[in-house]
Amino acid sequence: MAIAPPLPEKRLLADATPLARGEDVFRYATDDAVFALDFDPRKVRLDLLEGWDREADAYADSAALAYVSGPMYERHVNNSGQEITVPLGDIKLGERVWRGRNRTAARQRAFVGIRHDGRVDFGYGELTPERAVRYDSFIGGLHSLYNDLESPPSEYRGAYSISVGQQIRYYLPRIRMVIGLRGDGRLEVLMSREGLTLEQTRALARERGLRAAYLPDHASKSRLIVPGVKDFSEADANWISGGATSFVHVPYLLRLSRRSVPLQGDLLASLTPRLGARNCGNPLQCGQTLGGQLLDRALAGFNRLMEEGIQPVARLIWAPLGPKDPQRLGVRAPLREPPITADPMALRELQNQGEDRSPVEAPLAPDLPPPLLLQEGQSLPQDPEAVTPEPGPGAQPGTSEVAPEPPGADQTPAPDSASGAPGTAAGALLKPPAPLLPPPRLPTPPLPAPQLTAPPPVAPQRAVAR
Repeated sequence: MAIAPPLPEKRLLADATPLARGEDVFRYATDDAVFALDFDPRKVRLDLLEGWDREADAYADSAALAYVSGPMYERHVNNSGQEITVPLGDIKLGERVWRGRNRTAARQRAFVGIRHDGRVDFGYGELTPERAVRYDSFIGGLHSLYNDLESPPSEYRGAYSISVGQQIRYYLPRIRMVIGLRGDGRLEVLMSREGLTLEQTRALARERGLRAAYLPDHASKSRLIVPGVKDFSEADANWISGGATSFVHVPYLLRLSRRSVPLQGDLLASLTPRLGARNCGNPLQCGQTLGGQLLDRALAGFNRLMEEGIQPVARLIWAPLGPKDPQRLGVRAPLREPPITADPMALRELQNQGEDRSPVEAPLAPDLPPPLLLQEGQSLPQDPEAVTPEPGPGAQPGTSEVAPEPPGADQTPAPDSASGAPGTAAGALLKPPAPLLPPPRLPTPPLPAPQLTAPPPVAPQRAVAR
């Protein structure tokens, strides 16, 4: 505890710029430490932009508010022997569900859930049938920096406790992405400007006053794009990867856009009771709280000791490649990405290094499988590879899977799937309109082989007498 860094003080943040007319639906601000945005989850919806290397499409998407990193991903071979890319956790966006195939990893990580009234939960575990009904949006597969609202269960492991290589990454400076819950119930997403260890990232989130802070994908997979304002350039790719640009690929991005019909709810409704529940009401609870705080300080001191010992050696091995960026001379560069990755495109490049193969002939990296469509009255299946949902509890065998509405129920359709909480006067809810996503880019066709033809014969030249 004696060598632990001092507790961070909440600093004055830069004024955010509203990027939605008439109200603070979405705000974007930068300072010398981060790029940051915050938004009202009742008025902003989450979607998924699928496809590899679509940062240019995201920057040109004028209908979106922003694009940010999604959860970590991995390669997987399904039951048909087909290679696919899947998230390490579960994703639910409206009726569409993508489930991780590694169910142990999905259960051992954290999630951010947005309820049908706009309240936000920072919790732990996988997408269950109950949570599929409770949440309009569910982003799983995250790593918890801290959560002042809910203690992690014994099953939680996070993203840095499986192998020695992952544990070393805990202490290495990387570009970090953070999804956090502000004190007013709004969601904040930030990306660090320089390489930070996880302990430094935790301190940064504390300085910004976040009540809970989770990590999506990060390091060379860090993305924060504001269309028409902040893009993702080749210089950015070189910077965040430490010069190892072969690892800078992502199969999807989270897309933020304005809801057609805002959700109706109080953002502080679930925040305040959960904060009050942490106050100690008797000597035993106070002792447990104090013991937890002392343990946190001891762990912070141990992390600082490990950082000071590991970073000098790591910089000798994974020092950034290439010349120093003149615009980032005063910023600490992140280390180069070590060759421990689930990036299918990077792995394919490694496999093809010794082969005589042109770039246009290289196989494309696998994409996400089609989502499971989960409509009202249907239940989440147990099999993560199932393509059809299960009938809900109210469905009868041989009949429609959706339970009939009771007599007198409001049959007025709502234009947005989350215009109110289930069971309220919002009535029977239909699926939301399809999001206006940029069209997918078609793969580049192979270049035609050059036609080799013999040159025309040249007539012999006669010598001319002079």
